[in-house]
Amino acid sequence: MAYVARKVPFVGTPETNPETKPFFEGASAGKLMLRRCTSCKKAHHYPRALCPFCFGECEWTEASGKGTIYTFSVMERANPPYAIGYVALEEGPKVLTNFVDCDLKSLKIGQPVKVTFVPSETEGVSLPMFTPA
Repeated sequence: MAYVARKVPFVGTPETNPETKPFFEGASAGKLMLRRCTSCKKAHHYPRALCPFCFGECEWTEASGKGTIYTFSVMERANPPYAIGYVALEEGPKVLTNFVDCDLKSLKIGQPVKVTFVPSETEGVSLPMFTPA
C-alpha cells in the first residue's frame, strides 16, 4: 500500500508562538531548523528558549534533514492509510513525523530517511515530513 497525498490540517499559524516561528519559517523555505545550545553544543527538538541539557542559551541551526526510523506505526484503517513515527536525526534529536511518498508496508526500523516538505492547508506553511532516502 502506497502513501496517498492528502491535505495536512494545521491548527493556528506559526505566528501564534514566537519560540517556534523560525522553525516554521525555515520549513516554508525548505529548511529543517533545530535549536543548538551555544554552551554544550547539543541539538534538541522541540524548540525552546533554554537548553534542556544544561540550561544554556540556544541558537537556530539548519539540520541535515537525514536520519533513520526509530519507531513507526501504520494506520491501515484510516482513509487514506498513513504512517507516523519517530526519526532519529543525524544531529541527535528524535522528531515525531509522518512518513510520505513511500510504500507503507516497506518501512523498517533503522531505515535511512530524508526530510521533505509538504504544504499544509494554511497558505504558505509547509510541514517537514520524512521519506525513505
